[in-house]
This record gives sequence, structure tokens and C-alpha cells, in this order.
Amino acid sequence: MKSVNELTPREILAVAISLEETDGRVYTEFAERLRGNYPATAEAITRMREEETGHLQRLLALYREKFGDHIPPIRREDVKGFIKRKPLWLSKTLTVAQVRRAMEIMELETAQFYLKAAAASNDAATRQLLNALADEERAHQELAGELDRRLEQSGAKDEEARTQQRLFVLQVVQPGLAGLMDGSVSTLAPIFAAAFATHSSHDALVVGLAASVGAGISMGFTEAVSDDGALSGRGKPFIRGVACGLMTAVGGLGHTLPYLIHDFQLATGVAIAIVLVELAVIAWIRKRFMDTPFLAAAFQVIVGGLLVFLAGVLIGNA
Repeated sequence: MKSVNELTPREILAVAISLEETDGRVYTEFAERLRGNYPATAEAITRMREEETGHLQRLLALYREKFGDHIPPIRREDVKGFIKRKPLWLSKTLTVAQVRRAMEIMELETAQFYLKAAAASNDAATRQLLNALADEERAHQELAGELDRRLEQSGAKDEEARTQQRLFVLQVVQPGLAGLMDGSVSTLAPIFAAAFATHSSHDALVVGLAASVGAGISMGFTEAVSDDGALSGRGKPFIRGVACGLMTAVGGLGHTLPYLIHDFQLATGVAIAIVLVELAVIAWIRKRFMDTPFLAAAFQVIVGGLLVFLAGVLIGNA
């Protein structure tokens, strides 16, 4: 993989062409999927798709002028800084909110690439075109953020507040939720295995502390090094790493600290109750910020947590 600064002028334009082609196909799919129930939104997405086609034609014209007809098969996946996209377009059902958020991230990421690539380019014509496209992508990002609001006719919202909310979700909520889920679920097995193997609150407490702190450090580092935020708009790696690591540790410590109680049976009962609270909180966060129905989110996390809990109990009693 190459960073943006390592790309040649030919590769910069090739990546830009690939981005516009891919985004255009995704927008077409979104518009077709929403057209039946949300025709106004589908029409807005179609207009954006037409503008993306215009971007593609301008990039192709510049590329052919400078390098000919052959375009190297370099893609966004070959460049450092791009995040792996979830194939939302493969979902059986799509909501306007899901599409809006996906389009906001796509436009933000593409605009950031154009700005970085323009700064790295020594060719005046390429730099001018990329800067112009970055401005247009930012305008698309704002339009994408207004699609569901226009549909529901809910009135104007302060753009700065929306931007802050979007960044908060990207930089804090998503990594924090990933950490909370990992800490709450993955530590169940070692903690309850130690508890039922020894029937000692002290032993369960020691294992739980080690598992929670260790998982927090591991998840924090993993999140921090996964993406530098330059293109994805997900913010500084340090902030995301701290959010993810801290919430991972909190998720494990929640059902570890009850073992400060010397009575093993009472401590285990309290720990199990706290696990249920943790899983409910995770389900609520997924509903609030990730557009996941509460019952579906609760079912997913409870089944996963129950399986890990039973694994711990079975291993502990083996």
C-alpha cells in the first residue's frame, strides 16, 4: 500500500477515477432501492450521481490528455488512510438515515483525498482540478446530510451542531461502542471461568482485573493504529484509541468489581445483574446511534453474551 504522498501523478488521477466510478455505482444502487418509498430522496441522490459522472468525465479528460488511454488498476484499497466500507448496499432493507450517513462519509472521504492529493501534486492543472472537485464533494456532503430532513420536513437545524454530532459519532461513539462490546462480552468467559473454578471472589477479581485492563490496552492500541483519520474524517487516532480502550476496560470492570464482595454467591449474583445492564446499554447505544432496532440489537448482544458466559461457566466447572 502507498500513502497519498507516495502516489505518482498518474496514480493520483487513477485513484480519483476509481473513486468516482465506485461512488457513482453506489449512488445508483441507493437511488433505486429508495425510489419506491422515498421518491424525493431518490431523485436527490440521482442528481448527485449525475454530478459524480461529471467529475468522472473531467478526470478522464485530464488523464487522457496527460497519460493516454490506459489507466492502471489502482483502487482506494491500495492507498493508506481509506477505511473499509461496510457493504450497506447489500442489506435487505435500507433507511434514509442509513443512506445519508453512508453518503456523508463517502463524500467526506473523497473530499479529503482530493485535498491531500492536490497538496502532493506538482502539476498545476491536476492540482486545480482536484481542489475544485474537493469543494464540490464538500457541497455534496452537506446535501447528503439534509436528505432525510428534507423528506420529513422537520425544519432547519444548525449546521455546526450537525457537524459536531457527526464527528462525535465517528470519533467517540463508534470506537467507544466497539470497546464496550468487546469488554463486556469477551471478558465474561475468563472471569466466570475463574469464579466457578475456584469459588473464590478474590481469584475472580484478580482474573477480571487482568482481563479488563489487558483488553483495554489491546483494543486501545488496535483502534489507534487502524486508521490515521486523514481521509476518513474519524478524527485523531489518540482520541479514538482512548475512547475504545477506556470503554473496553469499563465493560470488563463492570462485572469484575462485584467480586470485591467476599460472599461468592452474592458477588456472582451482582455480577450477573450488571452483565444484563451492560448488554441493555449496548443495545440502547446501537439503537440510538447506529439505527439498529432495539429488539434486534438486544437479541444479538444477549445471545452473544450468553454464549460466552456459558462457555466460562462450563470451563470453570470442568
